[in-house]
Amino acid sequence: MFAMRYSVTPHPIETLLTWVKSGEIAIPEIQRPFVWDATKVRNLLDSLYRGYPVGYLITWRNPTVKLKDGSLSAGKRILIDGQQRITALMAALLGRKVITKDYDTVRIRIAFHPQEERFEVSNPAIAKDPAWLADIAELFSPSASVFQIVTDYCQRNAGTSQDAVFATLERLRKIIHNHVGVIELADDLDIETVTEIFIRVNSAGVELSQADFAMSKIAVNEKYGGNLLRKAIDYFCHLAVAPEFASKIENGDPDFVRSEFWPAMRWLKDVNDDLYDPTYTDMLRVAFTYEFGRGKLQDLVALLSGRNFETKQYEESIAEESFAKLKSGILAFMNKTHFDRLTMILRSAGFVTSDLITSRNAVNFVYIVYLRGRREGLAADDIERLVRRWYAMSILTSRYTGSPETAFDLDIRQLEAQGLRSYADAVIATELPDSFWTGMLPQLMETSSAQSPYFIAYLAAQARLGDKGFLSKDITVRDLLLNRGDKHHIFPRRYLQQQGLSRGQYNQIANFVMAQSEINIAIGDKPPEVYFKEIAEQVNGGPKRYGGITDPEVLRQNFEENCLPESLLNGQVPDYETFLAERRRLMALRIKRWFEVL
Repeated sequence: MFAMRYSVTPHPIETLLTWVKSGEIAIPEIQRPFVWDATKVRNLLDSLYRGYPVGYLITWRNPTVKLKDGSLSAGKRILIDGQQRITALMAALLGRKVITKDYDTVRIRIAFHPQEERFEVSNPAIAKDPAWLADIAELFSPSASVFQIVTDYCQRNAGTSQDAVFATLERLRKIIHNHVGVIELADDLDIETVTEIFIRVNSAGVELSQADFAMSKIAVNEKYGGNLLRKAIDYFCHLAVAPEFASKIENGDPDFVRSEFWPAMRWLKDVNDDLYDPTYTDMLRVAFTYEFGRGKLQDLVALLSGRNFETKQYEESIAEESFAKLKSGILAFMNKTHFDRLTMILRSAGFVTSDLITSRNAVNFVYIVYLRGRREGLAADDIERLVRRWYAMSILTSRYTGSPETAFDLDIRQLEAQGLRSYADAVIATELPDSFWTGMLPQLMETSSAQSPYFIAYLAAQARLGDKGFLSKDITVRDLLLNRGDKHHIFPRRYLQQQGLSRGQYNQIANFVMAQSEINIAIGDKPPEVYFKEIAEQVNGGPKRYGGITDPEVLRQNFEENCLPESLLNGQVPDYETFLAERRRLMALRIKRWFEVL
């Protein structure tokens, strides 16, 4: 029989708000954007006023930590579910400001109509309407005089009953005595169990990741600067997407601007590159794995709590050391030179647009490879080669798509034990033997997903190798990728549809080439035997119908770069399935050639 690993206790809202203000319950999201819109806040208050249930809150008490002097310190309770509800109540009842998704600091004012007993989000019209109390926070102020508020209201609304208005406002004030159930999870539960409980009891089924727990741990530890570190991570991610946000930081958060983090990230305000826009999960993965030599974020949560993995106890010195190491890793991540070099190396491999960056965790791990290479003192060109080859291997083998944390943990531990260069070369030789290019890869390319890693690798290969677009004399695939060229069906889609083929058949990746729009339009729905014959005529003195190639040798080179069977030059168009099989073989060999020059 399983023992209960939690307790459930009803608490008045007034008590919960007092705990939050005093720090007894820590709300880790207090510095992050408030994602509810104001109508949700209004609906929450209406439910409380009508006595409806508003769900449980879930707290998890931090482990008791051994302090440096040997004494024990009981951990705070972290609110892991219910943050938006508590923040909404603090905003509406206590007049606290919240941070919007645009990182603006605003007041959410909820108005109340005493005669109709109705709530509404306050607006200029309501503020001018004497029948409304424009901001209920005034009613909950410690210095508020309900008698004076009622008197003023009745003076503005002739004919209203003072007794009725007084009774209604008293009923509203009493919502802070409504009880909310608090589920407190045992402090010895591991992170996976807490996550499982959260998902099971949360009616919306919201995923709570290890990164969310880590961010919570960071935010609530002000002693070692966790609150500032948390803000730095959030600000960096926001700036990477919206550089104009820099002015809001500079004008609205002078304390942060004076910190060591702002100079480290200020360079982002002049950057509009979206090749790699990291999330806080990405930043934590890279910083943690790089600095700690571990790949599982649950270990970061434990270390930030002060866990000694040998004694199973919690020690303040370990928590202090862990915050310092994580901060070092985050600063390394933010470093302009590091970040620029990473994106430059990815581009040099042919991944020239964000559309080609389809494996975020593969990027995260090669950022770690880059940072570890610098730490090991490898030459810059060696680091670049390792990053390019490891990234290509990762996407071709889907190394980090299934269980990325397990793969991260294995790779970083082996990398530390064997050294970066020797481990990388050994893994690549094992994962990509000669048989991969001629046997496995052509089979894997039998897909209609334009987002498949094999088609992405093929496009990157063409970009890196300088291949020209299909039937283009001068325009390269790289140009087309950067300027939204067309994906042209070699066997036209309409032509194949008329033969009864399905979407999955006519959209096979082996039926695609990158082409200029005007060439794609000129070909249209013509059967391949028709337009390939016209292409042959074009390079033999015939009219120019498709692009500017008029030399047979240049056309032969174009077909080779676009992995088209040479038989097409002679007007010999095979059946569709035969064509696909041959083109997959040629595309796989093109990808192999690309990998060999990375």
